Amino acid sequence: MVIGYTTGVFDLFHVGHVRVLHNAKTLCDKLIVGVTSDDLVSYKNKRSVIPFEERLEIVSACKYVDIAVEQTSMDKMDAYNRYKFNIMFVGDDWYKSEKWANFEKQFEEAGVRIIYFPYTKSTSSTLINETLINLRNNINE
Repeated sequence: MVIGYTTGVFDLFHVGHVRVLHNAKTLCDKLIVGVTSDDLVSYKNKRSVIPFEERLEIVSACKYVDIAVEQTSMDKMDAYNRYKFNIMFVGDDWYKSEKWANFEKQFEEAGVRIIYFPYTKSTSSTLINETLINLRNNINE
């Protein structure tokens, strides 16, 4: 059985999220998805719009997801030790980054394949959020 793993904040769930989860599921038998906790989101000095419990419920409801779990650490090897996945799915915005170069070495030693998916440039939670803020500001003026 091929077990896949991916993570994300999954705030303001959109078609880019659906595409990543769909593509990941086509490459594995079981897809485990780490949903970033509210505390971990704050490490980037950000805050999610949708609370963690609701984001976890939304991701769990997606038909491509077999198990949604809380991601409380950015340490992907910790997740590997917990879930023993064969494939890690990552957005290509991390490709060739220093952080992922280290993970690639560790995962190679563990026999885990990393697959980078194209980032959905036309739709992102950040873009949706900025658009909503702009719309709200224009309405209030």
